Amino acid sequence: MATPIVLAVDVGGSHVKALTSNRRERRRFVSGPSLTAEEMVAGTLEAVAGWRWSRVAVGIPAPVRGGKVVSEPVNLGEGWVGFDYEAAFGKPTKVANDAVMQAVGSYQGGRMLFLGLGTGLGSAMIVDGVIEPLELGHLPFRKKTFEDYVVERLSAAMGPDEIVLGGGGVDKLDELPEGCRRGENENAFFGGFRLWDPDWLSHLT
Repeated sequence: MATPIVLAVDVGGSHVKALTSNRRERRRFVSGPSLTAEEMVAGTLEAVAGWRWSRVAVGIPAPVRGGKVVSEPVNLGEGWVGFDYEAAFGKPTKVANDAVMQAVGSYQGGRMLFLGLGTGLGSAMIVDGVIEPLELGHLPFRKKTFEDYVVERLSAAMGPDEIVLGGGGVDKLDELPEGCRRGENENAFFGGFRLWDPDWLSHLT
C-alpha cells in the first residue's frame, strides 16, 4: 500500500504556510486579522495549485477538541467554528491546534512541554506519546506578561524532561533558558505529517 501524501497547513496570524510530505519547498500567502476559514482554504488551494495529495492536516491558532475548532481564533477572522474543513479541501482532513501540530513535529520522546511564542502563547504537553493541548496563555499575571514567567514556573509545575520553544517569538530571545531547545517552525509540517502516521511514535530515535 502506497504511503499517502499529506498536505500540512500551518495557519498563523501573519501567513498561512503549506507543504506536502513529498516536497521540500513550502508555499505561503498572507493571512491577517480578517482571514476566514473559507478564505484560508481557498488561499491554500491556490498556493499549492499543481500539487497532489490525499490527506490534509491543518493547524489553527484556536482551541480544538475532538478534531473540531471550539472557539474562534483571537488573531484571525470569523467562521472557523463549525466549518467543514474536509468538505472544503475535498480530502480526508485532520484539524489540530497549531501548537499541538508543532509540538508533535518537535517531539523526541519522554515528557516534553511545547511553548509557541507567536501572536499569542500556544502550548501543548506530550507525555510518552500522549498529546495534551494546553490553554496556558489565558492565565493572568500581574505587571509582567505571561511569557516573562512562563518557562521557570511551568518547568517547576509540570516537570518536563525538556521544554521546546517555537514560534516566531523565539528569534527575539538572545539566549534560550536552561532546559530549553529551539523548535524549528518547519516542525509544524512534520507534525501534520505525523498526525496521519499511526506508527509515528515507533519511528522516534
